[in-house]
Amino acid sequence: MKQLFDQTTLDCSKLITERYSTSFTLGIKTLEKKFRLPIYAVYGFVRYADEIVDTFYEFDQKYLLERFIKDTYEAIETGISMNPVLHSFQLIVNKYHIEHELINAFLHSMEMDLYRQEYTDEKYQEYIYGSAEVVGLMCLRVFCEGDTTMFDQLKNGARSLGAAFQKVNFLRDLKSDYVDRGRVYFPGVDFAKFTKECKCQIEADIQADFDAAYVAIKQLPRSSRMGVYLAYVYYLTLFNKIKEIPATRIQEVRIRVPDFQKMTLLAKTYVRFQFSEL
Repeated sequence: MKQLFDQTTLDCSKLITERYSTSFTLGIKTLEKKFRLPIYAVYGFVRYADEIVDTFYEFDQKYLLERFIKDTYEAIETGISMNPVLHSFQLIVNKYHIEHELINAFLHSMEMDLYRQEYTDEKYQEYIYGSAEVVGLMCLRVFCEGDTTMFDQLKNGARSLGAAFQKVNFLRDLKSDYVDRGRVYFPGVDFAKFTKECKCQIEADIQADFDAAYVAIKQLPRSSRMGVYLAYVYYLTLFNKIKEIPATRIQEVRIRVPDFQKMTLLAKTYVRFQFSEL
């Protein structure tokens, strides 16, 4: 019956991913089957932690996050939790030997979101690493299946991909982050006077992350390459849409890739992988 419990909790994380992100769900479904539930488990964990600091303003967020953190480490140490998200996550952490340092860094970035602050370059890099780069590293641990040489070769690319995704999210979510929550992640940026030049500098930094990530994606095993590439294509498409929006309007709209376009990108990616290598 323990196997049934494990499977049920993994299915819960799958459901969370499907409800929260069409893009990541489609990307995960193109991974080799053995990787799907593990990546759903990682996504479910980071999604629910992020939900605490981004959504539950009518509750004591500090308490909720502290409880979540305590329960996370207890689940990993004991190998069980009655919280299905944490149980499925600990299964993957313990199976693939995901470093606790990565989990610590992620949860620290979630704590940073509890407080309004101006981000210096150092704090910005710290937040990006913890909130996004380490998620890429967790997934890479799964994809490498214990191959430490491969992990070491690809870890910088995994970090770059996570950073690109997060920075695109920052631009996409300017209205909710800056207007609604008072958050300004980009250091030295005054969104009350957001200029074309400033937007172009941010975009150049993001493009550099995408370029570095692409080099690493090409070196992934075929079992995971298509799924990661598809997520890369989705976010690159979103990024290109954002680049078309004038700096003066970026706070007024929330750009997204329509579902029909995502399906088109999925079909094109599938055909590409059937007839050629990346």
